[in-house]
Amino acid sequence: MIVDAGPFIVDGEQVNSRLWALIKRATGRGDDLHTTHPVLAQVWRDPTRQANLARALRSFDIHPLDESRSVGRRLAATGTSDVVDAHLTLEVKCAGCS
Repeated sequence: MIVDAGPFIVDGEQVNSRLWALIKRATGRGDDLHTTHPVLAQVWRDPTRQANLARALRSFDIHPLDESRSVGRRLAATGTSDVVDAHLTLEVKCAGCS
């Protein structure tokens, strides 16, 4: 399962309770959790106030943005401009690819 920025958004130190439920449900089923470095960049602000977010992120494989040309082609093909969303769609397609 790949997760966009929404569930990671925190209110101060409080991580979204839905994120904890998602982590518990996914790990209980044996599902892998994925996100990307660009998503992390969207939500990471102050590590002194985001200890719970850091703890939640330990449950995720975090993928680097290393497919910039593929992301650019995806943006061109879809007529969109959100690099993070395009990268997520490539990761969903390739999650588990070697």
